[in-house]
Amino acid sequence: MTNKDISPSRRSLLKGMAGASTLPFVGAFAALQAREAAAVTNGASALVASPYGPIAPVNDLTTGLPLLQLPAGFTYKSFGWTGDLMSNGKPCPAAHDGMGVVVARKAGRSSELVLIRNHEVHAASPASFIDAHGVYDSSYSSTSTQLGGGTTNLLFRDGNWVSVTPSLGGTDGNCAGGITPWGTWLSCEEVGSDAVSSAGKKHGYVFEVSPEPSQTTGLPIVGMGRFAHEAAAVDPATGIVYMTEDQSGKSGFYRYVPDVRGGYGTLAMGGVLQMARARTRVNANIAGALVGDTYALDWVDIANPDQNRGDATGPSGTTITNAAGPFVQGWVQGALRMNRGEGIWHAQGKMFVMDTAGGPISRGAIWELDLAAQVMRCIYASPNTTVGNMGDNLTISPRNAILICEDASSATTDSFGFGQRLMGITGGGDAYIFAKNNVVLTAGQLQVAGKRTSLAGDHRGNEFAGCCFDPTGRYLFVNIQTPGITFAIAGPWALGPL
Repeated sequence: MTNKDISPSRRSLLKGMAGASTLPFVGAFAALQAREAAAVTNGASALVASPYGPIAPVNDLTTGLPLLQLPAGFTYKSFGWTGDLMSNGKPCPAAHDGMGVVVARKAGRSSELVLIRNHEVHAASPASFIDAHGVYDSSYSSTSTQLGGGTTNLLFRDGNWVSVTPSLGGTDGNCAGGITPWGTWLSCEEVGSDAVSSAGKKHGYVFEVSPEPSQTTGLPIVGMGRFAHEAAAVDPATGIVYMTEDQSGKSGFYRYVPDVRGGYGTLAMGGVLQMARARTRVNANIAGALVGDTYALDWVDIANPDQNRGDATGPSGTTITNAAGPFVQGWVQGALRMNRGEGIWHAQGKMFVMDTAGGPISRGAIWELDLAAQVMRCIYASPNTTVGNMGDNLTISPRNAILICEDASSATTDSFGFGQRLMGITGGGDAYIFAKNNVVLTAGQLQVAGKRTSLAGDHRGNEFAGCCFDPTGRYLFVNIQTPGITFAIAGPWALGPL
């Protein structure tokens, strides 16, 4: 398969996608489709006043500590801190990253949500190893450490946190991923080299995680490629999984066309990995995107998804060195590259893709891919760090608006002080400040709250990650990666687009 067309036999295997979803799809995307070109200046977005009003420190309903800055009327509950005891009696792992709501269900008279959360841990002490049902690689390194990455499953019932249960272990640097329409989580290893453990096991794969931890196999889906995976999102109309790569200057944009689509485990039954190519420009470099830049795509096959890293010269004459094996294969066929692919989310027939180092000053750009037309258009590009400072994970709310998590090497100081931010994007492609990281903790505060005193410090410069809404739009869930905290945020969402 060398273009966007899918054979009739493959279509028949993928049919019925929408009917199998455990979560409702978001509504019409009218607000984003009504975007006006006049809303941006010189191809870049602007910072506008938040429709939710100014932000200020708000005390956590769980600990009483002012961990977040939020607009008036918003509240939150923290949970699953690094070191908190999980359901198996072991401490919760660190480095909370990508996350998604995979199941919304009724349990008697209660409403329950199951979230799956990544932990971007590489080498860790044996005590930090995630002892889950699904363990891929439990080998030790020469320094007596183990791979500490993996996932935990969180239960949220009737507005309250209930439990954390380990689900995947023995993986390396699980950064982001994505939900599936059949109610599972794709957890992605962001490994930028040909990592091989002492047991000889390769890393850099995608793993599927079940909402029932005991059903998670811990087996990689090798056909989805071996590269520095960032995030994944499924097109519910076809079952195709779109994926981003975070490898500075040599990040491909990929998709995986499965042979069979029917629920948990089917992605591992085989498929075709492909890399995006601009139809009218070989080896297009789309990193310096401006709002309105547009590319029509086709797709080239990646014959060996498990190929080792190497060098490649594309038909443009440009040579890329030490790139992931799948990227090498795509590049020689004229495939495109972005700077650093990060978050991706599906909504109403479109994929929204974040290039964290894209745009005119390499501080972030968002691409909107129309799946039917296979045309990709830049809808947001940051001209300075106040407008946007390296957005990472992103999500689309059930009310059809974009929210992005910032992860800059140096957090922004704006009118609300210093700290990483949650940024909303308007229908016109401009940005507004919804929240700021306000985590500054003393050992005394942590001791009173029943948390590890080793988590003390000023963490305002640490990233937000894993933003996602419940299907009703009542709760926003998000992580601060370090010291490792998960939040459930509620409030007057109807005052703005979120």
